[in-house]
Amino acid sequence: MSGTSLDGVDVALIETDGERIAGFGPVGYRPYSDDERGLLRQALAEGVNLTDRHERPGVLAQAEDFVTRVHAETVEAFLDAEHIAKADVAIVGFHGQTVLHRPAARLTVQIGDGAALARRLGIPVAYDFRAADVAQGGQGAPLVPVFHQALARDLKRPHPIAVLNIGGVANVTWVDGDDPVACDTGPGNALIDDFMRARTGSPLDRDGDEAARGVIDEAFVERVLAHAFFDLPCPKSLDRNAFAFANMGLPDFTVANGAATLSALTAASVARVVPRLPEPPRSWIVAGGGARNPTLMRLLAQRLAPATVETADAVGWSSQAIEAQAFAYLAVRTQAGLPITYPLTTGVKQPMTGGVIAKP
Repeated sequence: MSGTSLDGVDVALIETDGERIAGFGPVGYRPYSDDERGLLRQALAEGVNLTDRHERPGVLAQAEDFVTRVHAETVEAFLDAEHIAKADVAIVGFHGQTVLHRPAARLTVQIGDGAALARRLGIPVAYDFRAADVAQGGQGAPLVPVFHQALARDLKRPHPIAVLNIGGVANVTWVDGDDPVACDTGPGNALIDDFMRARTGSPLDRDGDEAARGVIDEAFVERVLAHAFFDLPCPKSLDRNAFAFANMGLPDFTVANGAATLSALTAASVARVVPRLPEPPRSWIVAGGGARNPTLMRLLAQRLAPATVETADAVGWSSQAIEAQAFAYLAVRTQAGLPITYPLTTGVKQPMTGGVIAKP
């Protein structure tokens, strides 16, 4: 999994039949270099001009070759380090890198060549998970709710439970119905990361240290929350750059105040979704990069009280690898012909299978 935070490639092994999760295997991580992140940011910038999801003009072709190669290298290194034979792996789930997500235009683009990856690895690869849902009028996101539900349904915590994944964009899954209920909540780490990179050259606010020192501009938070997106019912989804600074009129914050305010925006946008869920969650489990930010976790606890807020690691899951595990799970569901999206996760009219399988 290479997500909207553009930090690197996560890899994970799970054992599943596509319904129950029998066991978790090892996990791994391959960080991107500054130059590699720069290439992906170029691809994001050029991706906004795409009108055909199969076209790869300019730097997009170079970026797709890179994404395919780095995922192949990461899987090969992982299998070697863990002494796992390729013949023992049933399928690889390959999300690719999202460069454009406009479901209203029935357009979503993830770069990465699944067929080439399957040929190189000698293992079947499931990929292109979002397109079928978007083509049928769904949002194509979030895709992980059916995995969150499998994880959380039997969790010994007060129910209802919500699983919150904070990557570049944040998304929530309410897990206690027959089918999951889910949506993107708003910006996750993307605005914080972009602000820190622009102001300091650092790729993120490590441990939320700057935010912890800053003062929150609550008026700015409320102004952004007045955007129509936050009043939409679930399901709904966002492009990573939907709340880019150019669209928001970002004030001239100090580094600390900007980090604090954008962290508060992420937490407040999560709290804003609570009335749109079937019932207010009593327990929140937080995964993704945001779970490693103590300041963001504190802000979430304040905004979501009296519900409890804890990290995925605290309940025995993997905050870092949960999305990679999710796409392994979705790959097996794709292989088994099971649904991966639902009316209350993406807005599609009926539960849908998705993904394309490439054989080596």
